[in-house]
Order: sequence, then C-alpha cells, then structure tokens
Amino acid sequence: MGEDIRLKSAAGEIGAYLATPAGTPRGGIVVIQEIFGVNQHIRAVTDKFAAEGYLALAPRFFDHIKPGIELGYTPDTIAEGRGYVMTPGFTDKAVQDVQAAMDELKKRGVKKVGVTGYCWGGTISWLAATRLKPDAVSAYYGGGIHGARNEKATVPTQMHFGDKDMHIPMAHVNELRALHPDVEIFDYPADHGFHCDERGSWDAAASKKAMERTLQLFAKHVG
Repeated sequence: MGEDIRLKSAAGEIGAYLATPAGTPRGGIVVIQEIFGVNQHIRAVTDKFAAEGYLALAPRFFDHIKPGIELGYTPDTIAEGRGYVMTPGFTDKAVQDVQAAMDELKKRGVKKVGVTGYCWGGTISWLAATRLKPDAVSAYYGGGIHGARNEKATVPTQMHFGDKDMHIPMAHVNELRALHPDVEIFDYPADHGFHCDERGSWDAAASKKAMERTLQLFAKHVG
C-alpha cells in the first residue's frame, strides 16, 4: 500500500512514506511520528488511514539529522529519540515539513487535508492547528502542547490524553480545556502512548475510541 517519496520542505528535502487508497481519495492526512521516527508502527497507522480512503503521508522528520532513523521502544531508544526532537530549531523545521506535506498531498489531487500525530507528533499537530491551515487536526498526548497552550487553534481540533500519563498531568489537560473551550479534549483511562500497539502502554479500548473520534472529525471536515 505504501511507497517512499521525496518531500521538498522549506527546512530542506526529506523522505516521506505515502500510502494510497484503493479508490479516489476522500482527502489527505498528514501523519506525524512519535520520537521513534517513521518506523513500522507509523507506517501501519498511515496504511490504516489509506484503508479508510485517505491519501496519507508520513514525513521522515529525522532525515534532517540522518536518513534511516527508525527506533524501537526501549529506554535507550526513548532517550535517543528525545535527543533528536530536542535539537535546537527542530520544532520549527517540523512545522515547515508539515506544510510541505500538506502541499504535496494537494499537488496529488486532494482538496482538503487533516493532520494527526502522536507523542512528539501530537505537539507538532497542535502547532499545525495554531500556525498552519489544515482542515482539521487530531493530536494525541503531545507532551509539549501545554508549553504552547497560549497559542490558539484556528481550525477544528481534537486532543486525546490518557489520565494515567505520568508525562502529562491531568491538571495540564484541564488547564487546556479551560483555555480552549472550542477544542474537543478527550481523556481515557490509559497511559502515554496508548494508541501504539507495539508499546506496553497500548490500550485497545482507548485506541479504538480515539480513532473513531479522529475518523469522525476527518469525515466531517476533510472528506
């Protein structure tokens, strides 16, 4: 279902994983990785959106650092991935890459584009909602969202958090609710990373419900 393409961003040229639906695309979806790169899990998520009828694209943000970075889920790789995303200027490059991905999907014929992302990608999804103009955004457990809480979403936006997430206190989630009453903010009885079925924190029920809500959002605003 998927293929690797090149993506020309204002931040520099990178790779991307493109998954194409069987028929005419309903719209486009940009899928933003966790701190582990565009690994097997993110490719599977991208394929899932294609199976739902969307042209889905996952930029390989880590290509700015070194091509081919795909990490697993061990303490060492968590530390490695965190180091990459904390590189000075990397967040701004990522936002530029998301814009390039949106543009690429539209060049390929879709009229509307949604953005979704997980962990670090959840934070970048929020920044896409506040700084770019996708048609809808669904952000999962972005640890940096609270730090950018004073930015305002200008497009239909959802957030998904686990109430057992030690990285994101529910006090922060509730503060986001108070600051952004126009954003749909959901919490689930789950831990950080609950959507990733390759992590010990995967929660099947929370993942299923969050995906249903994400698809409803995109069906309404993307196609």
